[in-house]
Amino acid sequence: MVGIATLQANANANVEGKITAISPIRQVNSMRGPSQVADATLQDESGSIGLTLWGADATKYQVGQRIKVVDGWVKEYRGKLQLSLGRSGRIEVLSG
Repeated sequence: MVGIATLQANANANVEGKITAISPIRQVNSMRGPSQVADATLQDESGSIGLTLWGADATKYQVGQRIKVVDGWVKEYRGKLQLSLGRSGRIEVLSG
């Protein structure tokens, strides 16, 4: 498992971390129609990254949970790296 600090833009990522913050959910109009989205912060011992939670995922997780993002997608947005699930990604909740 790689550390958050080693993630690079325009690449797939498998990373574990703890959710340290989640923004209020907002409604957006995406290319696929209306959806809800929340911005979370995922942190490990090497650093932190923004994690975009779309649709049902926006309400599924809480601050303090440890998760593993499998086959996520890293992009650069407004000069910062951001992680999302992309087409094939998923989130697994870890114990502890």
